[in-house]
Amino acid sequence: MHLRKWRKRSKGGTEEYWAVVECYRTARGPRQRIVAYLGGMQAPARQGVMQAARGESARQPRLLEEGDPEWVEVDASGLRVERVREFGGPWLGLRVMEKLGLAEFLESALPGGREEIPWARMAQVLIVGRLCDPSSELRLAEDVYARTALVDLLGVPVEKVNDDRLYRALDALLPHKRALVGHLRQRLGELFELEYDLLLYDVTSTYFEGEAARNPLAQRGYSRDHRPDCKQVCIGLVVAKGGMPLDYEVFAGNRSDVTTLEEMVEQIEGQWGAANRIWVMDRGLVSEENVAFLRERGRRYILGTPKSALRRFEKALTEQGWETIREGVEAKLCAGPEGEETFILCRSQQRQEKERAIHERFETRIEAGLEKMAQNCTRRRCRPEVLERRIGRLLGRNSRAAGLFEIAVKVEDGRSQVVWSKCERWQEWSELSEGCYVLRSNIPNWSAQDLWQAYMQLTQAEAAFRIQKGDLALRPIWHQRSERVEAHILVCFLGYVVWKALGQLCVRAGLGDEPRKVFEEIAGIRTVDVVLPTRRGPEIRRRCVAEPTKHQAILLAHLGLALPRQLIAHKM
Repeated sequence: MHLRKWRKRSKGGTEEYWAVVECYRTARGPRQRIVAYLGGMQAPARQGVMQAARGESARQPRLLEEGDPEWVEVDASGLRVERVREFGGPWLGLRVMEKLGLAEFLESALPGGREEIPWARMAQVLIVGRLCDPSSELRLAEDVYARTALVDLLGVPVEKVNDDRLYRALDALLPHKRALVGHLRQRLGELFELEYDLLLYDVTSTYFEGEAARNPLAQRGYSRDHRPDCKQVCIGLVVAKGGMPLDYEVFAGNRSDVTTLEEMVEQIEGQWGAANRIWVMDRGLVSEENVAFLRERGRRYILGTPKSALRRFEKALTEQGWETIREGVEAKLCAGPEGEETFILCRSQQRQEKERAIHERFETRIEAGLEKMAQNCTRRRCRPEVLERRIGRLLGRNSRAAGLFEIAVKVEDGRSQVVWSKCERWQEWSELSEGCYVLRSNIPNWSAQDLWQAYMQLTQAEAAFRIQKGDLALRPIWHQRSERVEAHILVCFLGYVVWKALGQLCVRAGLGDEPRKVFEEIAGIRTVDVVLPTRRGPEIRRRCVAEPTKHQAILLAHLGLALPRQLIAHKM
């Protein structure tokens, strides 16, 4: 062991402090690790510490190694605690990653080289950081990492975690994306007995801060985040029942949803074979070309349809034969024109009330706008072309009720007038179709209830996007290079896998299927350094895990997890 002086720059100048460093040998050569941080010390104190460290002091044998005396005389007046760190969240994240075999996979996939800190260890820092306090790599390096117990759990010193090393870890991780996805699919299936027979596919977008000029995938397109001013990329995600992740792909930001389906299906089948799966998608991914593609190899599907498809079933909407499949939801089966497909008419009471309220609100707005225009025409002369543009803007802002009105601009005695009437046919169809929608499927012998319940699983794909954008802070993307963008999305995907695995563990433990509250509660556990000054001079320091509260202890007991009482830093 030896002492090493460290220098740290601050606003007031340069601060110096000391640390006890131990040398040891590994298969890759000699290495060093910090045994204890000592702060600022004068020369006599340094010599005393080194004597105690080597066991040369008669007053205290080998204080800094194992075998500390079980009983010592402590100066209670100097008892204190230091270095409070966030422990519960990082520890729980690493335990779930351990169950997934993720750390072991990273160690084998990212073998050590000449780097000072293994890339596998830095990849774990990225994933746990995304799970516990999602932010940029810069904030993770400058703030988040230093206030967590990851330095003890992973053994990476605080001063070794910087944004440059985190960026390079992203670069090292990305080439192993396909192997990672395959490993996690197999491990999730083994742990939770998953069957990948029902695949849910959906697309979302996430936007950039900056121009992203060097990224060809960064384009302007339809923004689900309501940021049409920013460039974006699209992300296609495939999940199984319960929202368990299977695979994903990144597409250009101006890519239409319907053009991604063929590529995604072929990617899944190319990696895991063309098994007898059922694909479930909403109407945004449906086109006649895509339906024909799915039929080519006998793929089974349940698809949403555009609202306009209801017109073909106007007669069926008025007929009997509706089956109650859930409280407030009715459905009925209708044969397709060629007999190859089954159409499922669905009617939801809640959806009906919602659409009716929307129509009434837009109808009121249009009427108020037309009344205002008519009054303006009586007070002053208005040009017909100006009125027509105003009417167009009014209908565009309230398009859900625009078809209800038949509007004309007339000119009499040199003055313009706005006249309108309501279309009874449109109103009748609106009342009939409110709350109704159509699904289509080529699965024979399934009841309306089975088909509807399978389609409703799509809400799990939508929930996956909400978790990634909300809890895991997928957006906005600050990276500019395409490889870094894809690696950022990969880390978010891995964080989502850990999140869903924790959710499944909560289900097994009888804690529900939403892990958010469980994670937040356990994340409140801290570590502290208990410092015991002895009567003979040297201090004994113990890094302890705080005693969990009653609620935290209950959650840990249900999950079958036991907290360590003391921490010993992970050796590199």
